[in-house]
Amino acid sequence: MNIITICRRELATFFDSLMAYIIMVVFLGLSGFFTWMFGSDIFFVGQANLSVFFNIAFWTLFFFIPAITMRTIAEERRSGTLELLVTKPLSDFEIITGKWLACLLLIVFMLVLTFPYYITVASLGNIDHGAVFSGYLALILISCIYISIGIFSSSLTDNQIVAFILSLSVAFVFHILFDVFASIMPGSLAQISSYMSVNQHFQQMSRGVVAIENLIYLFSITLIGLVMATMSLRRRLWI
Repeated sequence: MNIITICRRELATFFDSLMAYIIMVVFLGLSGFFTWMFGSDIFFVGQANLSVFFNIAFWTLFFFIPAITMRTIAEERRSGTLELLVTKPLSDFEIITGKWLACLLLIVFMLVLTFPYYITVASLGNIDHGAVFSGYLALILISCIYISIGIFSSSLTDNQIVAFILSLSVAFVFHILFDVFASIMPGSLAQISSYMSVNQHFQQMSRGVVAIENLIYLFSITLIGLVMATMSLRRRLWI
């Protein structure tokens, strides 16, 4: 119940400002433009699938999630409301999880707004509905990881810009750097780096392949991020 209360409070904060609306408009604008009009769009590919959209969303969420999460703890600390929040009968993990859930619901809402893409493509030809479902699931689960990283980064500072840069830097390691390591390292090190790459798991799931190792990886990294954010919050509150 406490987590839901924090989640509702955080969502109200998002929609009381222009930030949520701006992010949603820009996300839909960019994803729509590159999916339907520019370069390797759906019509260029000539297949009834949403692989173009999923790849575009994979990159846009990489940049937008740090912008969504950068204020979650940092702004509370800067404005002094975090001290008020922790005086209530809430655990640190409930605070972190409530904020994480609010950010995730915002992302899910943004993705729901792209369902017309799915309906349109399905009307143009035979579409693999399972691949579409797993593609959306992949975007949601990867968002879970980047949200937890973003909230952890926000818990380390009271400056939103610093939190954004920290979040983007850590996400960069999972998004790109592990792929680079996998391509240059030998043997088992390459396999480990490949497994740690978010991109590898995303590519599998966006093609309709949802393996247990994908889910274990995505849930584990998310949980680690949430635990680290909780520990960081607890430490900084008593410094």
